[in-house]
Formats: sequence, structure tokens, C-alpha cells
Amino acid sequence: MSQRQGFTGGFLLGAVLGGAIGGIIGALVSSGLNNSQTGGSLEEGEDLQLPLQSQLGMEAARQNLEDKIAQLNQAIEVVRQQVEDDYAGSDLSNHG
Repeated sequence: MSQRQGFTGGFLLGAVLGGAIGGIIGALVSSGLNNSQTGGSLEEGEDLQLPLQSQLGMEAARQNLEDKIAQLNQAIEVVRQQVEDDYAGSDLSNHG
């Protein structure tokens, strides 16, 4: 039973961590693609727009990262609670 619960906790933690890393990589790749697509000749007035687009992209990436961190923290809390419950249950069965 303990191995099964350990697998579930590990699976959930791996899924959340993998999602967070995938989200970061995806944001970086898409940001790089956007920058390479706008790398042509700039007309007057466009040069002011690129930093704004970059800032918006960075803000979106930051928000995405914060969301993923919140999901990871939630998954860690769930696993921690399961471990505490398992420990409390095994402690009672060993002494009772």
C-alpha cells in the first residue's frame, strides 16, 4: 500500500514539475520565435513598440511561471498531507 501511495505522490509531483518546466521552456521558445519574426527592418515608431511587446511577453511568462509555482506548491502540500496521514496511520497500527 505504501508503494502505491508513494507512486501516486511521485507521479503527481512529476506531472506538476514537468508541466512547470514545460511551461517555462514553451514561454522562452515562443518569446524567441516572436523576437526572430520581428527582427526585420524597423520603421520609425516600430522601435518603441518592440520593448513594449517584450515587456508584455515577459509579464505573461512571469504570470505563467507564478501559476505553475502555485500548482507545484499545491501538489507538494497534497503529497505532504498524504505522507503525514500515512505516518499517523502506521504509527497507530504499530503501537495499537
